[in-house]
Amino acid sequence: MQIPEHILFGEWENGLPTSISLSEAAMARVAHNRAYLAEKLKQGKVHYGINTGFGSLCNVVVSNDELSLLQENLVCSHACGFGDMVPIDIVRWMLLLKVKGLSVGYSGVRPIIIERLVAFYNKGIIPVVYEQGSLGASGDLAPLAHMSLPLLGKGKVHYKGAIIDALTALKAEGIEPIALAAKEGLALLNGTQFMSGYGSWALQKAKQLMAWADAIAALSGEGFMIKSDPFHHSIHSLRGHQGQIETAANIRKYLQGSALQNAHKEQVQDPYSFRCVPQVHGASKDALRHYEQVVTTEVNAVTDNPLVLHDEDLIVSGGNFHGQPMALQLDYLAIAMAELANISERRTYLLVSGQRNLPPFLAPSAGLNSGFMIAQYTAASIVSQNKQYCTPASVDSIVSSNGQEDHVSMGANAATKLYKVLNNVQRVLAIELLCAAQALDFRRPEKTSEVLEKVHAALRAQVSFMDKDRVLHEDMIIAERFLDKEISSYL
Repeated sequence: MQIPEHILFGEWENGLPTSISLSEAAMARVAHNRAYLAEKLKQGKVHYGINTGFGSLCNVVVSNDELSLLQENLVCSHACGFGDMVPIDIVRWMLLLKVKGLSVGYSGVRPIIIERLVAFYNKGIIPVVYEQGSLGASGDLAPLAHMSLPLLGKGKVHYKGAIIDALTALKAEGIEPIALAAKEGLALLNGTQFMSGYGSWALQKAKQLMAWADAIAALSGEGFMIKSDPFHHSIHSLRGHQGQIETAANIRKYLQGSALQNAHKEQVQDPYSFRCVPQVHGASKDALRHYEQVVTTEVNAVTDNPLVLHDEDLIVSGGNFHGQPMALQLDYLAIAMAELANISERRTYLLVSGQRNLPPFLAPSAGLNSGFMIAQYTAASIVSQNKQYCTPASVDSIVSSNGQEDHVSMGANAATKLYKVLNNVQRVLAIELLCAAQALDFRRPEKTSEVLEKVHAALRAQVSFMDKDRVLHEDMIIAERFLDKEISSYL
């Protein structure tokens, strides 16, 4: 995902830059754009949201001496979020993407607004934002209002490991609250940064889990003594889907040099959850590739309203804040990633089924020990929950603002559902990883490939072979966290 060169980054850590700054040229453009708007306001013309009310109140003209209060009222009245707090990393994405959108220089804000958002990001003053409240059109109004409150010295923030009043955090950093000028509240609230913040996090997470899914499937396959024939390159080149071809190549790489592949196999074919990994995982890869194209376009877009087009001597109101492009893709990725968990649980089921000389439930002394019996139940429960989360949010719309905003995307709900789906996928893959490692131990002294042995050894350094029943929850948590890192860090 590319972000323009006028945004400068510090080191990257946990998927985000540690600091951000803007080029002098970008800030000069923002100042020029604001000066153009200020000159236009002197001419006394009516412009939506700049000197009028909002939504269905667009025909109510506001006097010049009340324009600052109009913008402050907008932010305060729209801070109607509810529900769980948005994770800090996603709020950081929101700040970054709002800075990006405003810094293009078509939003009519003063440079100080952008400079203050940059300061929040760099100093770790992270607004408290809530999951519920956005319809995914007219911008992510409620979440972005909560993100913007600290500019006014209002609301709550995460600061130095605690949740405190924003004004307290600002005083600690020697920062004064800002009185908003005309257009600035609307520029802050109109935009898709809640959806695209979640969407950017999801892109990174999905890539990470996609890579793990291939490796874990290969490790499970070794434990289940599968054949490598279904991963032959000619099979996949004849169908031609890029994701399928890539997945088959990954599985071949993971199996290369495995002594277990040279062992005699009695079965003619393997079940689909192993044999069709390239087709299933590959389809999700192709969906992710399309998703990335849309998200990259969105994070580089100007999505507030109205737009101050000083190059064309035009202030124009449109609908770039409508979240439909993101809503469809967020739903799409949730479905694609849920399928990775769906097929993963089926592989787990086969590993615990007592087939191919593996003990029932991978338990030594099965009967006295239940082994991984209920771990598979947990995976099945999570997979079922994902199916419920994957009901598309984007097919819904509810009329708002007295009919002025009569079609909305519900992309914000799609975003928060996707977050839950991806975390669930990680948990299901973690359960499969534990079962795959246990199954592989039953194949000793035979060894798998060098690369899979490294993954197995890295896991075993944290989770031992289960020779008798113990509290599996603790192992599952360790395995879940094990997948937080890129697979390359274990190889």
